[in-house]
Amino acid sequence: MIQRLPKAQWEPGVAELLDGLNPWLVAHWRTQLVAGAGEPVYLPSQVDEQPHRIVFAHGYFSSALHELAHWSLAGEQRRQLEDFGYWYCPDGRTAQQQAEFERVEVKPQALEWWYSLVCGRSFRISLDNLAGARTDCRPFQRAVQAQALSWAQQGLLARPKALVNHLSQRFCRPLPNAASFSELPSA
Repeated sequence: MIQRLPKAQWEPGVAELLDGLNPWLVAHWRTQLVAGAGEPVYLPSQVDEQPHRIVFAHGYFSSALHELAHWSLAGEQRRQLEDFGYWYCPDGRTAQQQAEFERVEVKPQALEWWYSLVCGRSFRISLDNLAGARTDCRPFQRAVQAQALSWAQQGLLARPKALVNHLSQRFCRPLPNAASFSELPSA
């Protein structure tokens, strides 16, 4: 059972995001974005009539976009598994564990950057390892930038593209192009 965060505790803009996105997500993918009071998690539906739930952390706008990016990239089989069946090692990772975390986070964070732009939000790289081994974040920043640029040049996959288009229209923001990703994202 997830604990929902009361609307009064949501970050500004989250209500607008959910109001504009959830009816569309439910209609197209039987999926709902939910502001949770704890850690983020993806919960596939166990009942045909109920939507799958993308639970994001603490009512944070950026957490909603990040979890939405994971969902956008997960294939049909992964979307049937709790948390998409992904590996996750919590804060306090060793340098080797952090390197693995960064390897699997390149695409989700690059897509989160796209979503941030079309929502009119700033984007920051998340190393998600405050208590762990210190590492040089520049290779990760460059990898995220390279992935975002690659999609600008070659095009997004169908589901992320549909979400970018929907969010762009909802927030009245232009679609990103290669120039949108010219500077390294901050960490």
